[in-house]
Amino acid sequence: MIVQDFILKSYNSNIQSGSVKWESPSNIALVKYWGKKEHQIPENPSISFTLSDCKTITEISFIKKDLSTALNETPDFSFDIYFEGEKNEAFKPKIQTFFKRIDIYMPFLKDYHFKIETSNTFPHSSGIASSASGMSAIALCLMSIEQKLRDEQNDSDAFQTYFRQKASFLARLGSGSACRSVEGELVVWGENESISESSDLYGVKFEGEVHSNFKNYQDTILLVDKGEKQVSSTVGHQLMYGHPFAKERFVQAHDNLAKLKVILASGNLNEFIKIVESEALTLHAMMMTSMPYFILMKPNTLEIINKIWAYRLKTNSKVCFTLDAGANVHVLYPESEKESIIEFIKRELVSYCQNGHYICDQIGLGANQI
Repeated sequence: MIVQDFILKSYNSNIQSGSVKWESPSNIALVKYWGKKEHQIPENPSISFTLSDCKTITEISFIKKDLSTALNETPDFSFDIYFEGEKNEAFKPKIQTFFKRIDIYMPFLKDYHFKIETSNTFPHSSGIASSASGMSAIALCLMSIEQKLRDEQNDSDAFQTYFRQKASFLARLGSGSACRSVEGELVVWGENESISESSDLYGVKFEGEVHSNFKNYQDTILLVDKGEKQVSSTVGHQLMYGHPFAKERFVQAHDNLAKLKVILASGNLNEFIKIVESEALTLHAMMMTSMPYFILMKPNTLEIINKIWAYRLKTNSKVCFTLDAGANVHVLYPESEKESIIEFIKRELVSYCQNGHYICDQIGLGANQI
């Protein structure tokens, strides 16, 4: 699939109104994407677990613009956005930028006024990045609108594949990691020799063998810091330009993805832990060695990591951690250890969480239309 394949060439402009609704989950990368080229193209491939319960629910209603209004105004995008029932002007610039980026692929955007109503199943300002779930949910809603407007409705397997690929492609233009939230359970984004169908343009469902050890894998998110990050991910990605270790990092990510493919098939949890924790720490090492340098981990992040290491050494548990671009800790572990790990978290880790907050989740199957 190439970029031109995603350009909608014709559509039924007589449809006056409608409404669509999707729910889309967040995801947590195992091999991290950090650094991007133009047009939201990743510098290195990544693979993520799709989550199950931490998701965004979005409904988009659309109505044809009045002809007289359209003639008297400069053609532009028209939309209102509501977050958890309240009109939210703060989100509008990001959606405006998103619409500008995808206008060539969805030329109907300027024909309609859109009402975007969105909410999260996880608490607002919980410290979980909602851009992945939020932008993928919007992209999927827009694809459902496109499907309604196409001259020919098509429910074939080939069209459904196209639908998901284009949704992921569009989501990427809103937020890079959002392209990994359309599918589940494991999603690869970025070209890699070991994954034949991998693409820089969209995320693809990992079709390799997955050992039963990784079925229903658990992710408990420890909310260390709910505040806004001092350095945004967008700025962090830009700091990979000219980074002294960037080239080596990109090679490392390719190698780790190839290794992880073998590990997922073999079920080797010890090797899984090594790759996942190394990737998390490497991500933050890139931040600490950029210019300007910055640190997103907090003292309690390190306390939790050390507690996990000590617990694993003492009990031979297969629990491990990963981090996103922030202070919060994702505690990953097999379903077979769920009871003991939750007890461990309550006993030894919850005191390091802001207001004692944590969220229990597990690997999920991707987005769903409601």
